[in-house]
Amino acid sequence: MITFEDVSKTYAGPGGQAGDRAALAGVSLSVAPGEVFGVIGASGAGKSTLIRLINGLETPSGGKVIVDGDDVAALGVEGLRSLRRRVGMIFQHFNLLSSKTVAGNVAFPLKLAGRPDAEVKARTAELLARVGLSDFAGKYPAQLSGGQKQRVGIARALATGPKVLLCDEATSALDPETTEQILELVSGLNRELGLTIVLITHEMDVVRRVCDRVAVLEAGKVVETGLVEQVFLHPASATARRFVMEADGVPGEAGAAVDGRVVRLTFRGEATYRPILGAVARETGVDYSILGGRIHRLRETPYGQLTLSLTGGDVEAAIARFQADGVRVDLVAEAGR
Repeated sequence: MITFEDVSKTYAGPGGQAGDRAALAGVSLSVAPGEVFGVIGASGAGKSTLIRLINGLETPSGGKVIVDGDDVAALGVEGLRSLRRRVGMIFQHFNLLSSKTVAGNVAFPLKLAGRPDAEVKARTAELLARVGLSDFAGKYPAQLSGGQKQRVGIARALATGPKVLLCDEATSALDPETTEQILELVSGLNRELGLTIVLITHEMDVVRRVCDRVAVLEAGKVVETGLVEQVFLHPASATARRFVMEADGVPGEAGAAVDGRVVRLTFRGEATYRPILGAVARETGVDYSILGGRIHRLRETPYGQLTLSLTGGDVEAAIARFQADGVRVDLVAEAGR
């Protein structure tokens, strides 16, 4: 559905001066029809530039962006209009029209497309029902909570029946409970409508909850890509490891602040619930301190990840015992290294 072929994007220095800034450099990736594809990176990594290339709000400096068979940069005015009816977008700060009602905001793209009034009215009512806001049609954005505003934004993005939905940090302005509700709504739209969804975020938890695959951006380059399960549980790049550790509540300096060996244990499936830590400590004489971790789910699969400091006793025997029980052990840091 979406392909980036060696895409770069540079911006000129202030006032057109020398010193161009590269927002993206040599990005190649593809998004399959019907999947939820996450793009994660820190502020300034190039996430927003990448997503704006998909609907033609930005033009690549090099390479090609192909969406639903169209080279976006080669489209004329009418071609871009057609593309944007097939690509909906929801924003971090909602971007609602304050002078229009909830119904008016949802109806706006339909009216711009010249749809008949009867169709606009029926489609608006259908979309408000889908996002749970039928009773709010006559209210204005200022009368809504953040979660309700984002639901209006989602309904508006769906108005023209797009094939692709772009989510630009769509939950970062919301509280955790509302974030969960919005992610459930987005995931449901993917299942029920077969929408292809590209979701950019700086939160690994958002990726874990709804995405099928993920690309990790660092300084405008893709440093890792793969199934969410693989990247989340066994990150290969330093950038992905940092995001995962932060999601587990482990401070970046943890390895330098403790003695012994710092390891990360990954449990999957039924192993997640076995009382293995105490057993290994008793058998090997190892003491452990829990630096951070969680027990949760990747879609329907239970998993647990713990970051431990292991000291005393036979640390090598403890690691071997974990591995023999089907637990993956990754070294995070070791005293003196």
